[in-house]
Amino acid sequence: MTEPPDAVLRERARGDVLDPSDPGYDDARGVWNAMVDSRPDLVLRCVGAADVVAGVETAREFDLTLGVKGGGHHVSGCAVPDEGLLLDLGPMDDVAVAPGAERVRVGPGATWGQVDHETAAFGRAVPGGQDPNIGVAGLTLGGGVGWLSRKYGLTSDNLLGADVVTADGQLVRASEGDNPDLFWALRGGGGNVGIVTAFEFRLHPVDRVFAGSLVYPTDDLRSVAKRYESFVADAPREVRVLFGSMTLPDSSYFPESVRDSRVSILICCYAGPADEGREVLAPLREFDTPLVDSLRERPYTAFQRAGDSGGPMRTTLRTQYLSTLSDDALAVVEQFVGKAPSPGATVFVSPRSGAETDPPSDPTAYPHREDCHHLLVEARWDSPDRDDEHVSWVRAFHEALTPYTTDGAAMNFLTDDEPSARVRAAYGDNYERLARVKARWDPENLFRSNQNVPPADR
Repeated sequence: MTEPPDAVLRERARGDVLDPSDPGYDDARGVWNAMVDSRPDLVLRCVGAADVVAGVETAREFDLTLGVKGGGHHVSGCAVPDEGLLLDLGPMDDVAVAPGAERVRVGPGATWGQVDHETAAFGRAVPGGQDPNIGVAGLTLGGGVGWLSRKYGLTSDNLLGADVVTADGQLVRASEGDNPDLFWALRGGGGNVGIVTAFEFRLHPVDRVFAGSLVYPTDDLRSVAKRYESFVADAPREVRVLFGSMTLPDSSYFPESVRDSRVSILICCYAGPADEGREVLAPLREFDTPLVDSLRERPYTAFQRAGDSGGPMRTTLRTQYLSTLSDDALAVVEQFVGKAPSPGATVFVSPRSGAETDPPSDPTAYPHREDCHHLLVEARWDSPDRDDEHVSWVRAFHEALTPYTTDGAAMNFLTDDEPSARVRAAYGDNYERLARVKARWDPENLFRSNQNVPPADR
């Protein structure tokens, strides 16, 4: 009699194999978005590449739906299947800076907080996510943007190579010189072509930054937005500025008069010497009179930690690209900010420019290389009883902005309830090529629990 898949996995793998009755199952399947409640039949907590191979072979052998979870900072939930087998790569979170501090090798279960901790000891950094909880794998495979990206490029632009388990259970190297088509697809193509078991990144000299926030009354939203747009148009590449509307936390970090208040805000980072940053950002600081000005020199890692989004909460979001912040678009933003359903409902706008948009659209699978602004509408809340009002607010906000946006979509921010046209838009003009690479490396579409690109017909 053929053994069941859980028994086969326990024989083949070193990591824990969990089913819904086992302690640790819920933690292993859980992600940052608490609305995701998928329940795979089995979870393999991989501790090395051999376990990933065992998981791939078992999924193929038993025709199981296969999902892959990295750092777990997941919005759409598509990585966690509602049946079949989930490979939880969380235990594979090693981070090793190479001698000379020019490169770092990172496991697929690591988060950016873990990476920053190791690289900061050597005065180095990789352009990573703006929240230390963000997983390295998901961000990198989808392109990846952070505080350092206008100066040093996307996270995926700084990927030098990767170890990849393919759909036929082989462990291969992907780089400019090894399997270059696979390497091309990893940089912006999501998890469509394989499971990365190790990333190798280029490191950059980053120690301290001049950074912080400028806070204004919520009624100043339009003027603050216009100031953001005019400033970033000519800002040096060391500068990254975010404009947004949010409710400040009840924290001693802010004056008591503005705590728990909805405000308009500019969050600024200058990735260079503090004296330069102070001079470059002076025009922003002199704009009107902010309620709070927290710009100062600080360690890069401290500024990264300020973006900590905390643990799992119910979350929904939508994103758009805008060529310009027109008066009509800002009128929509003002309208919906005025109807925000809770303190966790936010909108942020960030620039896409500098080193992010230097390359043409085709050297990597990531296609969005034109200067623009990225707008993120997000809501986070606790009670399931408030799902409808938050989801409705985000979707209506998104629809109202659509006439003023480009045709692009950001793959890392897609949710599981968006139309297939948005998925295709995330890959842009590179979609057909990605489908051809997919056909070579995963012709049966084993890796489909993602923002999926089906393999091209041969």
